[in-house]
Amino acid sequence: MIEPHAPAPPGAPPLRSGPARLSVRPGTGRFLVLAGVFVCAACGLVYELELVALASYLIGDSVTQASVVLSVMVFAMGIGSLAAKRLRGHAAAAFGAVEAGLALVGGCSAMALYALFAWTGDWGGLWASGPRCLLVAFSLAIGLLIGAEVPLLMELIQRIRRQDPGGAVADLFAADYVGALVGGLAFPFLLLPFLGQLTGALLTGAVNAVAGGALVLGLFRRDLGRRPRWVLLLANLAVLALLAAAAVLVDDFERLARQAVYDGDVRVALQTEVQEVVLTGGTRGHPLDLYLDGRLRVGGRDEGRYHEALVHPAMTGPHARVLILGGGDGLAAREALRYPGVRRIDVVELDAGLLRLARRDPGLSALNGHAYGDARVHVTTEDAFGWLRGAPTGTYDVVIADLPDPGITVSTKLYSEEFYGLTRRVLAEHGRLVVHAGPVAARPRVFWTVEATMRAAGFGTAPYRVLGHDPGFKAGPDRSVGASRTPHDWGFVLAAPGSAAPPLRLGPVGPRPRTLTPQSLAVDARAAAGTRITGVPASTLVHPRY
Repeated sequence: MIEPHAPAPPGAPPLRSGPARLSVRPGTGRFLVLAGVFVCAACGLVYELELVALASYLIGDSVTQASVVLSVMVFAMGIGSLAAKRLRGHAAAAFGAVEAGLALVGGCSAMALYALFAWTGDWGGLWASGPRCLLVAFSLAIGLLIGAEVPLLMELIQRIRRQDPGGAVADLFAADYVGALVGGLAFPFLLLPFLGQLTGALLTGAVNAVAGGALVLGLFRRDLGRRPRWVLLLANLAVLALLAAAAVLVDDFERLARQAVYDGDVRVALQTEVQEVVLTGGTRGHPLDLYLDGRLRVGGRDEGRYHEALVHPAMTGPHARVLILGGGDGLAAREALRYPGVRRIDVVELDAGLLRLARRDPGLSALNGHAYGDARVHVTTEDAFGWLRGAPTGTYDVVIADLPDPGITVSTKLYSEEFYGLTRRVLAEHGRLVVHAGPVAARPRVFWTVEATMRAAGFGTAPYRVLGHDPGFKAGPDRSVGASRTPHDWGFVLAAPGSAAPPLRLGPVGPRPRTLTPQSLAVDARAAAGTRITGVPASTLVHPRY
């Protein structure tokens, strides 16, 4: 048991163990301290979630970013808690300083991380790791400050009214955990959708500064000398002024940062319920580029090569009924509609905002040939995996999986053995499935994992790849450019139920692709085969391999 009146070790600062001089009753003071714990815990968790979310968006691979932030922050909390033991003799002043620092660091962390990514992300070299290093630095700093809160609050709450350490810890942690619950729910359901990551972090910092300053300067002001009171007051006012100025300028900052990321030609930028959608170009002769969560999804210079390679090999044979999974931009549907034998195309796309943009934006709708105005195209807004579970069996002659890159964590289930098993179920007897499987040259293991997973689900496969020449093409989920000198390409896998590989060819009748020929397709198949990695295990829902 901890003895509250045990003598201090040599060299330790003297503790102010007497009761705090409060202007309210001890019960009220105790409630106010626990309320402060609640607010500070909520703010701390918001900082944590904001770093995870922004790092996943900017850097990619949400599992890795969450692991880095959580592990570094928890480690730093332990160090901060140990370091704060020496500050217990001045607990009120130390807690006020900690909260002012936490409000400043946590509130500005999102803007600083986004600024470094936007203005230095394309420099290459050592700067390519800049966002990762800054993420670790912010996780460390925020963790140190959050860890320092607990021993200081424990000292403050004990000075109001002494109780056994176990009871005090229970009260403190109860308020802390409930605050963490509120912060954890407020971030995805309130702050992120209504304010965005930058403004949400700034508002959280302001709340943090007000709560910490009010607790110390209001409740424990008699324990502070005149000079510490003024220093804390001015420090908190300076932090609030800085956060308020940043909030006023956040829209201009975000616009400039977005222009830096997208080379200054942003025409449409919107946050849907699923992702950030950005359109650049499409006017005055500039090629149209579509970015989804910062990743180049459609490159105007090369989108024809991509979509022709994706669609046309699969359309060899019966193709009256076509299913497109993803492809909300309408470009895969455009290629399929070039075949007069197509009677129905079902598009299953999760993002309703992207579908609206593909219908209404002049540049994008012109690029997709106004595919959504064709009566043969039917759209369902739903997750592809969930939709397939309820889809009728043996319905489609062709299934086109135009889905996000398999290296993106949220997409791994759409490249799993279970997903391909569901896809096999909806195919007709002689149906064909084609999958975009990520870049071959840059990440061959991911590509061949997709191919192995399709074979494990009961498909015969014919892999191939097509080179992409757009210098702005980002092949994978990693946002850093200049990190790889491998050729930019797209990898595809054509598959059919059974063990035999489907013939990889173009039909003798039907529309002629503009960029794809039978000869180039054969060369592309040989190029992909030359990168084959054998013995790659299949990816499943419970054991993703990407």
